[in-house]
Amino acid sequence: MSLNTLKETLKHCSNVPIPPTTSSSTISDPINFNPSQKPRRIPPKISISQQLLRLQHPFSPPLKLRSNNPPQQQQQQRPRDGEYRTNELLKEETNRSFRDEDGEDEKKEEEDEIKQRGFVKPRLDVFQLGETGPYVPLVLSSPGEIPVIQVPASINCRLLEHQRVGVKFLYQLYRNNHGGILGDDMGLGKTIQTIAFLAAVFGKDGESSKSTASERNQKGPVLIMGPASVLENWENEFSTWANFSVSICHGPNRDLILDKAKVQEVEVMITSFDTFRIYGNTIAEVAWDIVIVDEAHRLKNEKSKLYTACLSIKTKTRFGLTGTVMQNKIMELFNLFDWVVPGSLGTREHFRDFYDDPLKLGQRSSAHERFVQIADERKQHLVALLSRYLLRRTKEETIGNLMLGKEDNIVFCELSELQKRAYKRMLQQPEIQCLINKDLPCSCGSPLTQGECHNRIVPDGIIWKYLHKDSPDGCNWCPICVILPCILKLQQISNHLELIKPNPKDDQEKQKKDADLAKEVFGFDIDLVGGGTQNENFMGLSDAKDCGKMRALERLMASWLSHGDKVLLFSHSVRMLDILEKFLTRKGYSFLRLDGSTPTGSRQSLVNDFNSSPSKQVFLVSTRAGGLGLNLVSANRVVIFDPNWNPSHDLQAQDRSFRLGQKRHVTVFRLIAAGSLEELVYTRQVYKQQLSNIAVSGKMEKRYFEGVQDNKQFQGELFGIGNLFRDLSDKLFTSDIIELHDKHGHESMDPKNVNNLGVHFVPPTKASGSSVLKSKKPPLLEELGILYSHRNEHIVNFGTGTSLIKTDGVSPCNDLKEPHIHPIEAKDLGSGSQKKSSPRENKRRQFSLIAQFMGMTEIKFSRWVISAAPFDREEVLRDYKRRK
Repeated sequence: MSLNTLKETLKHCSNVPIPPTTSSSTISDPINFNPSQKPRRIPPKISISQQLLRLQHPFSPPLKLRSNNPPQQQQQQRPRDGEYRTNELLKEETNRSFRDEDGEDEKKEEEDEIKQRGFVKPRLDVFQLGETGPYVPLVLSSPGEIPVIQVPASINCRLLEHQRVGVKFLYQLYRNNHGGILGDDMGLGKTIQTIAFLAAVFGKDGESSKSTASERNQKGPVLIMGPASVLENWENEFSTWANFSVSICHGPNRDLILDKAKVQEVEVMITSFDTFRIYGNTIAEVAWDIVIVDEAHRLKNEKSKLYTACLSIKTKTRFGLTGTVMQNKIMELFNLFDWVVPGSLGTREHFRDFYDDPLKLGQRSSAHERFVQIADERKQHLVALLSRYLLRRTKEETIGNLMLGKEDNIVFCELSELQKRAYKRMLQQPEIQCLINKDLPCSCGSPLTQGECHNRIVPDGIIWKYLHKDSPDGCNWCPICVILPCILKLQQISNHLELIKPNPKDDQEKQKKDADLAKEVFGFDIDLVGGGTQNENFMGLSDAKDCGKMRALERLMASWLSHGDKVLLFSHSVRMLDILEKFLTRKGYSFLRLDGSTPTGSRQSLVNDFNSSPSKQVFLVSTRAGGLGLNLVSANRVVIFDPNWNPSHDLQAQDRSFRLGQKRHVTVFRLIAAGSLEELVYTRQVYKQQLSNIAVSGKMEKRYFEGVQDNKQFQGELFGIGNLFRDLSDKLFTSDIIELHDKHGHESMDPKNVNNLGVHFVPPTKASGSSVLKSKKPPLLEELGILYSHRNEHIVNFGTGTSLIKTDGVSPCNDLKEPHIHPIEAKDLGSGSQKKSSPRENKRRQFSLIAQFMGMTEIKFSRWVISAAPFDREEVLRDYKRRK
C-alpha cells in the first residue's frame, strides 16, 4: 500500500459510500448509492508531436506535466487534433507543456511525485474501479410473469450499468425465441453479461451448485464455442460469477464430456472451433437449449467448414459475441446474421443488391449525388433492421469516464536507402512484371490477354519455378498463384531486409529458393546486408541503421522508457520478434516475450509478471498468439510494428492495454513503411473501417477513395493487381488522398482526377536530390526518419478533425462526436417530408460558409480559429454577418 493510499484510508468518511475493492463485497448502504455522482472524466488528447518533444533531450529531466493557465487560455493553446503538422505548428507546440484538465484537484504530494517520476499517476475517483450496485436481484421478466426471471443479487451487484442493459437485451431476444449478437467493444465484459443472462434463465441463486432433475428436463444444456485460447477464461469466469456444472470439451477427455452432454449431465459445455470441426456431427446431435459462439466473426465466410457445420446445430436460440461484427466486407454481416437469425436479412442475392452494392457505390469519392442519397437511405434501413438483433456499444459510450483515453497514431517511417533499392529490384522480378501486364493484349496478336496467352507462366521466375517444381506447364491459377508470395516478399522488405533471407528452419529446397531470390533482390548491395544467408552477427541484427522502422522505434523507446512508460511491441512475424529481441537486448531493456511457441499454461504467468513488476519495461507479443485473452493494463504505450490487412487484428492488439483497469492514457503507434505496399494495406484498413461504421453504426464517413471493393469497373486507387505492385517510393499516397480530399471536398472533386489521387510524383529538389515531402518535414520528425503522421480516429470518423466556432461567441467548439451530415437533406423512409436540421448541423454549415468567406479551406480556417485572438474572431463574425 502506497503512502497516498494509506492517507486516504485514514480520512473521515464522506457522504458518498466508497465501494469495496474486491468484486465479492457489497455496499453497506445501498440506499444512498447513486452511480450518477461519478464525475465524467474527459481525457486530454496528446498529439504525436507532443509525444516526440521529449526526444530532443531523451535523458534529461522530464518536462513539466501540469500548467495552471486560465481555462480560456488553455482552450486557445489546445493542440489541433489529427492533421499533418507543419513546421510552424510543431514549433508552436514545442513551447507548450503537457497539461491535465484535472490538475486543479491534485494534491501537493502528487505533484512532487510527478516531478520525481516523470509521468502522471492518475487519481482514481470514488466510483472508478470495483464499482458495485445495490445487493438486489435484477428482474428481467415482465411484471406479473411467473416464474420470475432475475439475475441473482450476488451477480447484479457487481455489474456495471451497460452490462445490465446487455443482460436485458439477451433475455428479451431469448424470451421471443430469437437469436442475436452482443457486439460490444473488446473489454466491455461480453463474457460476464452472458453468464449473468444464463444465471437468470437457469434460475441460479448463487448458492446451489446443481440444478434439480426437473429443471434439467425443462432446459437443455448450453453450448459455448470459441477459440482454444479463451476456453480456460470462460471456465474461470463461470467459477467466479455463478454456480454451473461446466465442462470443457477439448483434449483427451472430449469423448467422456460428449457422452455426459448427450444425457444432460452437464449444464454448460465449452468447446473450441477446432474440436467442433472434428466432432461437429456428434455435437450437433445434442438437444442444445442455447448455443453461444464467442468471437462470432469467425463465421463470416459462408464457404468455410466451420460455418457449414454450425448451420447443422439444432437449437432454439443462437447468440454471437464479437467486438468486430464486420471486418472486411458488408456481406459478412449477412453470413453472421443469417446464422444467428435465419432469414432476418432476406436472401443473399437480395441483401447484395439492396444493401451491399448501393452502400459501396455511394461511398465512392466521385459518386453522383443520387447514389449518395440512395446509399444514405439504404444505410438507415439496414441499421434499423440490425438494431433488432444487435447491441453494439463502444468504450467511449460506456466506461469512458473510468479511463483516461486512447489515441491511435499512424506513423509513416521512411525506408532506408538499402530498403528502397531492394524494394525496386523486387518490383522488377519476372513474376511481378507478369502480374502487372497480365491484362494487356498479347504481343502475338491473339484476342487473349498476356495472362491468358503467352505470359501465363513465368519459367524464368524464381518464385514461379519453386511453386511449380512438379508441374513445368503451370497450374490452372497461373499467374494468379504467385500473387501472395510476391506480396509477402514486399512486406518483408518493408519491415526488415533480414526477413527475405533463407530461414534455417525451412526445408533445403525452400532455403535455396529464398537464397537465390535474396541474391537477385540485394544485387550489388549484398555485402552491405551481410550476404544472402541469415545473419548470425548479433551486432548486425540489432543495428537499426538499415531499417526505417527500427530507426524511429529506437528514439521513441529511449524517450518512453526513460520516463517510466511500459511498452507493448506487436509483430505478426516471429522472425521479426527475434530481431526486435536482439535490439532490446543490445539497448539493455528488460523485456518478456509471448508467441506461438509459448506454452498455454505459462502465458498467464507472463502476463502477471509484466503487470506486477516495475522492472519489466517491454512485452514482445506475436499478434497472432496474443490478440485474444491477454490483459496488459500496466502498459501505456503500444507499438504495432507491421499492419495487417484485417483492421480488427490491429484493434485487438491495442485493446490488450486499453481495457477496464488501465490507469494511464494509452498511446498507440502504428508504424507504416512509407512508399511501400504497407500504405495500401493501411488505406484498405480505412476503407473497411468506414464501411463497417456505415453499415453497422449508421455513421456518415468521408468519401476518400474512388475504388469499390469487388468491382472491377471501379478499382480506383485501392483494388486490383496493378495497385498492389505500384512503385510508390517517389509518390505521395496516403497523405495525398487525405489532404486533397480535405482541400477540395466532395463537390469540387473532378472524377477524372480522383483516379490519380495518391500518385502525384514528388520531383527531386536541386539542393539535395531529396523529395519535396522530405523538405517539408519538421526537423524533429526528419531526425527520426518519420515522413508524416496523423491520428487514425480523425481519418476514419467524419468530422472529428474539424473545429467549429459558436455562432454567438469566439471560442472553438471541440465536441465533435456526432457524425457529420452531408448538406443533402436526408429523407425519412416511407415519407416525403424532410428532417429538420439540428443546431449542431447548422453550426457546421455556418462554419463552412465562414471559411469560404475568409477564402480558406475548413482545415486552414480551423487552424486560424485555434491560434487567433478573441478580438480577431469577433471581428470576422461581425464582417461576415454585415456582408451577409
